[in-house]
Amino acid sequence: MKELFPMKQVMGFVFSLLLTTVALAVYFLDLSFSVGMTILLLTAFIQAAVQLVVFMHAGETEDKKPIYINIYYGVFIALVTIFGTLLCMVWG
Repeated sequence: MKELFPMKQVMGFVFSLLLTTVALAVYFLDLSFSVGMTILLLTAFIQAAVQLVVFMHAGETEDKKPIYINIYYGVFIALVTIFGTLLCMVWG
């Protein structure tokens, strides 16, 4: 049965606006660098997850397991690249 009103998409949009407002508040509030970066990183990753699940319909087909495995693999490769670069350039 098809929904007449896309409640999931509207709630995803509202949640995206809320996350954007939180990220914008970091700019206007006088926060320390570490607290501001922590909030920005958390809102960015949550925003990416909302975009994938709600607007790109990542889990709505029968092949959702391979889709999520590819996403986890991509995040793993990105984190290894970032922390490997930090290890070599800054900490090493």
